[in-house]
Amino acid sequence: MSPITTSEETITKIKAFLSEEFEADQSAMVPSASLKEVLDLDSLDYIDLVVVIESNFHFKVKPEDFTGILTFQNFYDYIISKVNTKAIA
Repeated sequence: MSPITTSEETITKIKAFLSEEFEADQSAMVPSASLKEVLDLDSLDYIDLVVVIESNFHFKVKPEDFTGILTFQNFYDYIISKVNTKAIA
C-alpha cells in the first residue's frame, strides 16, 4: 500500500511529465487553462496521454473518465482522486 501523496506533489509530477511528453510550458498549466489547447492535443495525443498517466501513476484510465476533463484543474483533480483512491485500496 502506497502512502497518500499531497496535491502539490502530484501536481508537480503531472506538470513535469506533461512538459516532457508534450513539450508544453509548465507556466501555462494553470488550473483554469484548457488542457487541450495548452498541450495542443488531437485524438492520437489523448492516447499518448492515457499511456503516460498509466505509466506514471499506475492505474487504468477509462476513456469515459475524460469526458469531464476540460481544464488543468479537472485533470489534476482526476489524477489526485485516482491516486488517493488507489493508495487507500
